[in-house]
Amino acid sequence: MRIIYKNLDNTIAIIIPSEEALAKYTYKQIAEKDVPSGLEYVIVNTDVIPTDRTFRECWELEPNTKFDGIGSTSNEFKE
Repeated sequence: MRIIYKNLDNTIAIIIPSEEALAKYTYKQIAEKDVPSGLEYVIVNTDVIPTDRTFRECWELEPNTKFDGIGSTSNEFKE
């Protein structure tokens, strides 16, 4: 699974959580901590991310994406 969000410049960012982080925290907890404050994110299976990165700067989220949450103002994990 991966965490995806759109940056303020409309580029797409992908967070790949470490095994160590996943041993302690959920994808949602990691996203709330690591996605910039106020930006919406979606948690997806890796198979929906293109493997060809040639045109990565052109990647977009689907227009009707149902987001899983919003980045927190805190850079710490919420227990």
